[in-house]
Amino acid sequence: MEHPSAQKLINKIQVDLFKHGFDAEKIVADLKKLREYSLEENNPVLTKALRLTYEHIEANGAFLIPIPDDEPFDEEEAVSENAAGTENNMESLEYLVSLFSDLSHKNNLSDLREYNKALLAF
Repeated sequence: MEHPSAQKLINKIQVDLFKHGFDAEKIVADLKKLREYSLEENNPVLTKALRLTYEHIEANGAFLIPIPDDEPFDEEEAVSENAAGTENNMESLEYLVSLFSDLSHKNNLSDLREYNKALLAF
């Protein structure tokens, strides 16, 4: 995201996660505000990722989506290894938030698309 206020908000979310841990209400509020900046920048993949993320956190009280896998794998492995758990996946949430800050890397945008698929499938 290019907007300076959006970058500050992304940084705030990262610091809050690191220092204070997971606070669903605070994260959801911040993601909703961040989505407003995304709408201004007209980035549909990011806007969708933000909406799906805060809706997922609101519905589950946690972030249960694993980090997208970089390696191609068999369908059978995908089910067993990437099955969403019932435990809050802080590492994955931190990674997802880090993707928001720089979408000029094609891998970041690709990972956002994978998160969107996983969030929709959840």
